[in-house]
Amino acid sequence: MVPLVFHPIYSQLSLPVRHRFPIQKYQALRDAMISAGAVQQQFHQPQPLVAEQLKKVFSPAYIDGLVSGTLDPKAMRRIGFPWSEQLIARTLTAAGGTVLAAQLAVEQGMAINLTGGYHHAFAHFGSGFCMVNDLYLAALKMLTYPGIDRVLVFDLDVHQGDGTAQLAQHRQDIVTVSVHGEKNFPHRKQRSDLDFGLAKGTQDEEYLDTVEHALDLALRYYAPDAVIYDAGVDVHCNDDLGHLELTTAGVFARDCRVLDGCKQAGIPVVAVIGGGYQRDIAALVDVHLQLFRAAGVIP
Repeated sequence: MVPLVFHPIYSQLSLPVRHRFPIQKYQALRDAMISAGAVQQQFHQPQPLVAEQLKKVFSPAYIDGLVSGTLDPKAMRRIGFPWSEQLIARTLTAAGGTVLAAQLAVEQGMAINLTGGYHHAFAHFGSGFCMVNDLYLAALKMLTYPGIDRVLVFDLDVHQGDGTAQLAQHRQDIVTVSVHGEKNFPHRKQRSDLDFGLAKGTQDEEYLDTVEHALDLALRYYAPDAVIYDAGVDVHCNDDLGHLELTTAGVFARDCRVLDGCKQAGIPVVAVIGGGYQRDIAALVDVHLQLFRAAGVIP
């Protein structure tokens, strides 16, 4: 039974009307999974991380400013959310969820957090709806386990994982791979260990060939002991911010290839759901559900 990590706070954030971030999707995804056959016993509830933990990894000045609400207004605009205590509680719990899922994946082979993928967060600032880089924290957590000496962050969100790439740029034990839309946010890309930029309008066949090549190359060349998979669905043809043309079947095939590839390699994998920005929440949830179908959580 694949462990799933969820907290109601994932969707508990008051945002301005017509705000671009689909905050409702997390609770809607959990509810849809229960309706589709996931059982309550699979769900684990995370505890929030605390600022002192984060200051050991990221800039203490940034974390203090973020938590206290004293960041420069320009810095908050770069993040894209209005500051609130609710925002901070949600951020710390979401990051704690990915770290918990990483722990569960090491122990049980696979786990999924029903949020996560905040890959635009850097050590000194946040960006693009990302404040704390949970992928990097999860990699550090996995590296504390015996036998895990190298972790692969395999990022298939349509936006390049620039924050993760920069955080891990001088590390040999955290490998970053990004398959993304080349002409999309962030406009200034960072250098991952492997980057695959795709043109606007890329469809299933080319995309899946690129993913298969990227995964095979990463597993063979870097021989990671664990994988963190950012399964963003903003690659979907109906996504408002993606500019690629994947079908829902294409997303399912992608998720199957990644999860099956990790299973065949005999290495644990933790997945996060990543980005997805359709305003139709039911349609968006259906695309996110492909990850859970690929993992065998629901039929």
